[in-house]
Amino acid sequence: MAEAMPDVGAGEVPGHRPASRLTSVNGFSVTFWVTVVVGTGVLVAAAREMTTSGPVARPAALAVLTALVVFGELRPVVTSRSYGEGVTPSIAFTFAIMYLWGPWPALLAQGLASVVADVAARKEWWRTLFNPAQYAISFLAAWGVMVAAGYQAVPTAVGSISAGDLLPMALAWVVYFLVNNAVVSAVLATYSGESLRALFFEDFGYVVVSNFSVFVVSPLVAVGVGMSVWWVALVLPPLFAVYRTSAMSLEKEHQANHDALTGLPNRVLLLDRLGRALADRREGRVALFLLDLDRFKEVNDTLGHLMGDRLLIHVAERIRAAVRPSDVVARLGGDEFAVVLPAVPDAEAAAEVAERIRVAVAEPFAFEGLLLELEASVGIALCPDHGTDVQQLQRSADVAMYLAKEERSGVEVYSAAKDRHSTTRLGLLGELRQAIEGGQLELHYQPKVGLGSGAPVGVEALVRWRHPHRGLILPDEFVPLAEHSGLMNRLTEFVVDTALAQAAQWWEIGLQVPVAVNVSARDLHGPSLTTTVARGLERHGLPASALLLELTERVLMAESARVGDTLAALERLGVRLSLDDFGTGYSSMVMLRRLPVREIKIERLFVQRLAQSGEDATIVRSIVDLAHALGIQAVAEGVENEITWDLLDDLGCDSAQGWYVGRPMPADRATAWLLRHPSQARNLRVLRGGSVGGSA
Repeated sequence: MAEAMPDVGAGEVPGHRPASRLTSVNGFSVTFWVTVVVGTGVLVAAAREMTTSGPVARPAALAVLTALVVFGELRPVVTSRSYGEGVTPSIAFTFAIMYLWGPWPALLAQGLASVVADVAARKEWWRTLFNPAQYAISFLAAWGVMVAAGYQAVPTAVGSISAGDLLPMALAWVVYFLVNNAVVSAVLATYSGESLRALFFEDFGYVVVSNFSVFVVSPLVAVGVGMSVWWVALVLPPLFAVYRTSAMSLEKEHQANHDALTGLPNRVLLLDRLGRALADRREGRVALFLLDLDRFKEVNDTLGHLMGDRLLIHVAERIRAAVRPSDVVARLGGDEFAVVLPAVPDAEAAAEVAERIRVAVAEPFAFEGLLLELEASVGIALCPDHGTDVQQLQRSADVAMYLAKEERSGVEVYSAAKDRHSTTRLGLLGELRQAIEGGQLELHYQPKVGLGSGAPVGVEALVRWRHPHRGLILPDEFVPLAEHSGLMNRLTEFVVDTALAQAAQWWEIGLQVPVAVNVSARDLHGPSLTTTVARGLERHGLPASALLLELTERVLMAESARVGDTLAALERLGVRLSLDDFGTGYSSMVMLRRLPVREIKIERLFVQRLAQSGEDATIVRSIVDLAHALGIQAVAEGVENEITWDLLDDLGCDSAQGWYVGRPMPADRATAWLLRHPSQARNLRVLRGGSVGGSA
């Protein structure tokens, strides 16, 4: 029955928006318009009959019942939000009119009530057309059964309704229920493509009980009104008691499904909404965010739980304001929140929303003269990419959130490669172990050139995995595996040794360019990296200046206390550092001055937006000026066109790396590139063979 369907009232089609499909010929439009035409025709016939049949008996009583029909349609009884908009008491009063005056006034009263209620609720035009029409069809079918059973409507005779009339009345209820449910289910099935049987029997037990509890009241109303219109007053106290009970039930349901502090849905309701979003997904993706506040415990410990609670309320408001009304925001407890996006095109779009939430939370909070700052870590899981049921998505989002906290990246999309307990990851991890030992790994080299001269000033070694079945795998997929396992040191040892071996070959033929190797936080824990570098330099007969170690600004700041010994040992060896992705973290000038940093590499996002964003140009200029003030080189990453090259040159940047200069290439092609670009070359444009078009 329609009352059991989401977002509907009595006998309505659910809250889809199919108006655009009603102007073309399809199963849905045909079913819809047939229902509207037939039902409207019935109502027109009822109006004609009422105008030609003479005065209505007992008009005051009919008017009172009609008013109750309108009131009941306007105020449905809702006992749970899980079952749509509830049951309308108007049905009982409409049946009572039909028992006493016959079908025509009953149809018109219900049609009037339906239109008034739909207009008051500002429902779509097609629903305002459909609802009175399907009511008319359902009630007319019910009246036909009563006539077939020998029933006659007598509005004036006291006691005209007897116990013998209960059978035709009960048959009328059954027919009304079946016809109403069938009509609504048929229209919805042709629209959504779902099974008619599944829609017909959806929440069937609840719908039967709720509707028949209204039906059985109708004979009592008719008997009372048949005696005197004043007897209707006896119906009102029980009716209002039902409304009061339903309100209390809704309040209890709200308390059970919502967080008392913020008013947001709690875990129970979140899982229900997520389950519904997964069940309703037709295309695109469903996204689940898990969000945890960083450093919130410090606020609680310092300022007290009352201030912490106030802060959580404001955080909830900011998250809610950062998403769409159709998205679900929940508080899971403590400082953990969740967001469900029922429809999102891809991971990039989901990450944009997550970043918007993170930025909103990061805005300072002003409390009693204090400015409090929070940061959030957001983990993202998508259906069907990272799971197809609630439990899988929960687990995937949880893994991504903890990775975001661990790596201080702010937002992370779930990746099986970074999941320490993923079966896919475990299988790939075993293959990676064999790849390191079996020679499946290789290095590609991306050149770096001086902006003023176009001369090569170094190359960056980038590891690739030549998988026997999957082809070339980029490091983003397998390096995180090594970082979260015991393989990172072995992988770094391979990369350092291979890079130094290639550098030795280049130095022998006069190509004395330093080779940069990326190192992770795990590489800096303990003495193994220093040992690997020292042995490699000695084995290949190279000075320390032949090697540059790249680490990210985030690793340097987050791990500074743990990696100090390793950095000091590398400095004693004479190995210099390159600070990658500069501009995304919070490096202090003191630390940059103290450590053996030779260059800082400007984050590629700033570089790629140089021509479009004045703010990014200001950031790049500031980074270049900072580098020069500290006596180190500024390197721009992600240089992909001549416009960016010229802008960087004007800003005083020292060197550049990117596809405009040269893509990563195997050792033999990198050697040929370096031979074509001797160090005395003065301008990259003179040798355009080394740009994207030549050496890619």
